[in-house]
Amino acid sequence: MTTIPGAASGPLDNAVDPDFTSPEDQQRRLRRAKKAALAAFLGGALEYYDFFVYATAASLIFSKIFFPSGDPTVALIASFATFGVAYVARPFGAIFFGHLGDRIGRKNTLVLTLVLMGAATFLIGLLPDFNTAGYLAPILLVVLRLMQGLSAGAETAGASALTMEESPVGRRAFFPSFAMSGISAGIVLASLVFLPVAAMDEAARLSWGWRIPFWSSLVVLVVAYLVRRSLEEPEVFEEKAQHKDLVKLPFMDMLKTHPAQFFQVALMSFETVTNTFMQSFGLAYAVSVGIPAQTMLWVSILGNVLAIATQPLAAWLSDRFGRKPVFLAGVFGSTALIFVYFWAISTANIPLVFVVSTLITAGTYAMSNAIYPAWFSELFNVRVRYSGMAFGLQIGILCAGFTPLLGTALVGGVPANWGPAAWIVAGSTVLAVIGALWAKETYRTPIHELGNPVHGSK
Repeated sequence: MTTIPGAASGPLDNAVDPDFTSPEDQQRRLRRAKKAALAAFLGGALEYYDFFVYATAASLIFSKIFFPSGDPTVALIASFATFGVAYVARPFGAIFFGHLGDRIGRKNTLVLTLVLMGAATFLIGLLPDFNTAGYLAPILLVVLRLMQGLSAGAETAGASALTMEESPVGRRAFFPSFAMSGISAGIVLASLVFLPVAAMDEAARLSWGWRIPFWSSLVVLVVAYLVRRSLEEPEVFEEKAQHKDLVKLPFMDMLKTHPAQFFQVALMSFETVTNTFMQSFGLAYAVSVGIPAQTMLWVSILGNVLAIATQPLAAWLSDRFGRKPVFLAGVFGSTALIFVYFWAISTANIPLVFVVSTLITAGTYAMSNAIYPAWFSELFNVRVRYSGMAFGLQIGILCAGFTPLLGTALVGGVPANWGPAAWIVAGSTVLAVIGALWAKETYRTPIHELGNPVHGSK
């Protein structure tokens, strides 16, 4: 295979990319790609710092302070319902911000999603509890959670699309995968912040300790905002904008011109159920069988620290051998290991929990997760790319958001009844396999030939 001078070795697309006309152009694109990858990393870190802080609080705190006292299982289900409600807002955020991203540009839209997410998370840390405000407390919690959902509906898709469009030829999966590494870093940060909170006495934890992780998100927000403000629009998008070759209704044009790709992405997005289920339901389930919350937080930290490195490696492999084989290998592996994971928790076999959780988080799940930022983006034409990836991705993620609630209801507080939880994850991965087998292989397609033609109104 041919390699690009001045860039790390990797496969070259089938055609010469017109952006790579000289070594200087190659180096300029490489610098832009690195900057976009950093911005994607920080945006992913903020989004999933916020996600995991909320998931952890929903598992350990919110059922005790935002809802009336009574049956603890019912309160936990109500808490997970507030967790899941953001996923209802995500498709609407995908449509709205996807429209802006395909109309006014990736950069400015991503600044908006970042600020919305950070502000909502910070404000959750200021909310009164049920004893102070009554039912107003959970109502305000739901409102802010909906704001988080609107932002999250477009954050990953936009960062992925922008970084893929900025990436050098033959490295279109490697650079976008740093958005996923950022997500792992966000989970690590959230876990570290929650460790001292989990170690507090219950009175302090429930009164003020739980608020600290939400307030701390402000630091990540400021850093991510400064980096993201300095980005430029991808040249492949700017070319369309300068020639007034954009469309007025990108979401509708996407549905008309890319219906198959939309359903392929929607099906493949069910691979996210694995992570969502492990990080939220898995934590609550482990605590119910007597495993300390601090132990499970360390389990999450170990897997995600390793995943920061393994996800770019998996993406690099897909740049060499294709999206489909790496994605499918990861999904099949997660399906098999999830049964061992829940069995290990049910028996409180802590060493095995560490091993299996790490194999999934940094191994099998990392393989499928690292691929989708590039692959999903590559399935769409540049004129509808943000809208198509954002909305398609949210289908599986919407369902993923309510799987902890479903798992809690089916397990019913019986530690030995872990089977339904494992089958929820396994069933979701079957859908992801169907989508992957259906989707087109794109790793060697030149960037200007990605997706289907779009002839919508300008």
